[in-house]
Amino acid sequence: MSMLKLYKLQVIIMKWTIEELKYARESEDSVEFKAAEHGNFSYDGGVKPNPKDRRKCILGYVTALCNEGGGALVLGMHDKHPHKVVGTQQNLDSIGVLESNIYNDCGIRPLIYELYEDPVNRTGRVLVIQVEGRPIGKLFRFEDVPLMRVGEELKPMSDERIFQIMREHEPDFSAEYCRNLKFSDLDAEAISILKKRYADKQHNPNFRALSDKQALSDLKLVSGNRITYAALLLVGKKEIIQNHIPQAAVVIEYRKSTSLIPFDNRQTYCGPFYKIVDDIWHDINLRNSKIDIQNNSYFDNIHYFNEEVIREAINNAFAHRDYRRNSETVIKLYPELFVVMNAGGFPLGVSQENLLQVQSTPRNRLLSEVLAATGVGERSGQGVDKIYRITLSEGKALPDYSHSDNFRVELRIDATIQDAAFAIFLESEQRDLDPEERLSVNEVMGLDLIRKGESGHVSKEIIDKLLTRKLIEKRGKTRATHYILAKGYYEICGQNAQYTQEQEWGVEQALPHILNHFKSFKTAKMRDFASLLEPHMTRRQVRSLIEKMVPTYLSKTGVGSATVYSLSKSFIKSSDILTKAIGIGIQELIKRGDLTNVQDDVQNNS
Repeated sequence: MSMLKLYKLQVIIMKWTIEELKYARESEDSVEFKAAEHGNFSYDGGVKPNPKDRRKCILGYVTALCNEGGGALVLGMHDKHPHKVVGTQQNLDSIGVLESNIYNDCGIRPLIYELYEDPVNRTGRVLVIQVEGRPIGKLFRFEDVPLMRVGEELKPMSDERIFQIMREHEPDFSAEYCRNLKFSDLDAEAISILKKRYADKQHNPNFRALSDKQALSDLKLVSGNRITYAALLLVGKKEIIQNHIPQAAVVIEYRKSTSLIPFDNRQTYCGPFYKIVDDIWHDINLRNSKIDIQNNSYFDNIHYFNEEVIREAINNAFAHRDYRRNSETVIKLYPELFVVMNAGGFPLGVSQENLLQVQSTPRNRLLSEVLAATGVGERSGQGVDKIYRITLSEGKALPDYSHSDNFRVELRIDATIQDAAFAIFLESEQRDLDPEERLSVNEVMGLDLIRKGESGHVSKEIIDKLLTRKLIEKRGKTRATHYILAKGYYEICGQNAQYTQEQEWGVEQALPHILNHFKSFKTAKMRDFASLLEPHMTRRQVRSLIEKMVPTYLSKTGVGSATVYSLSKSFIKSSDILTKAIGIGIQELIKRGDLTNVQDDVQNNS
């Protein structure tokens, strides 16, 4: 799956439109197309003797799509791209019954709806059966077989994949109790920090008055005399952590260049997280430069490394790493690049492609919950959202997880500002908004794609939200529809001309280009007009425009591919009259003394 698809993923199910389905890709967009013209597409495989054939039914496809993260079974359209509407009578007037049957038979609750190619006359009926992805750790089966799509086939899942899914409910290491640990092995100062952070975050000042043991017990970090690994990591004494779980250390390596292998300096941080996390950021910030950006009266400086982003990256590495692996969390710091690596791959159910969408189960649930409750980290999934949203809002590149594998997660944050105007644009639009009114991560990512000219990869829901906020503008019609950033962005980056070029083209915009052609050639064919105007219009739009210009501006002879166009006699006559009128008017103004020093130009033009 490409990074572009990541932009399109949404937490909620989005209904398709006919036009979107016509150009959808089965594998990339998780859609399965079936003609089902006669409305007799099998519900459960019927009496077909071969299991391979029985699986190609509504229940089989619904099961497979759900196991694969969600998708849609579309009845009434050909599977050949682009998908032509053929119409279907499948479950006409019985959608509710179909929904109920699917839920009763396989435990999946679908969203089923009708679309019409011609809504007015209600022709070209398409039936869409849309399902969400499976919950974490759960598999759905058809005839007791967990299915997945492989090309045109529905096949049983591999044993490896089944095992991976079953492991999604693996025990929480951080909630396990550490042997031979006493309450006196915990750091009183770290506990005090935890209590204050919790009281502030939860607006509960009374929490600070609790005894240390009671406070930790309320947070499930201790139970009687038993101490969890989460408690050890968060508030354990340094020497106790080193003895029991030395891999909990965080190492920072400083290098002056990404081309250097040896580090210039290396610092190790080991101790209760509540005491070392501020020290880690403090030492990173000592080498943190600023970039000045200015536009008219607006002035700001952007740090190479945003504090919220870096803290969240460190928190995530601490909370989600696999502490059973004997390796430290390593931070590589360069003048313009931040890299953090932690042991263990992504938690089960999470990948590079879905990390902004999936509601994951944290590897260390208790540890993550306490960090969130004390305001150190975000709730599951929200921390990555923040990293993406802030980084893109500062005009920087996407956070890079591409170097991750099954054994480690590696996050790279590039400090380079690629588009300062984009950062200024977003800041100016959100400066006076309350936090809850600011752009979501999906909206910022949508704007970033539109900025790059890739509006076709942005979901309709996000497009509608950005249009409502007046942050983008629509251009073109039908298949040529695309979107650009609002005028304010082009003003900031000094690209007013580019904005003007993005205006919708009609006769007024196209005519100068057409006339310029006729200065050199007496005739033109449709392909000539297409070459002249194609950067701004589709061939269909060019053809429509040219036909509208006949006979007022153009005349045509011939039919089909032999059609030839020339300037119409009426337009040539009108142009000549207008030119003479302008010349007479200017000469009269010169005689009256209202214009000077243009006599030669007038005579030459006349």
